[in-house]
Amino acid sequence: MVAINRKSQTSNYLRRQRQFHIGDRVNTNNDCLGTVIRLDRDDGGDYIVVRLDILPGEFDYEPWELEII
Repeated sequence: MVAINRKSQTSNYLRRQRQFHIGDRVNTNNDCLGTVIRLDRDDGGDYIVVRLDILPGEFDYEPWELEII
């Protein structure tokens, strides 16, 4: 079995283009509006914690699942 390297220059390029900051207003991939409240990293990579306007609580998203508005 061969391991697949999923890292590519394109994904790194896109990640650098989307610099999220605490307080940014974002639109999620399912069209919910929210505010970035924390930027975190774990073994799986970077993720952004967002407080949505329509639901209580905090939700984590991958960088490519959010669009800064």
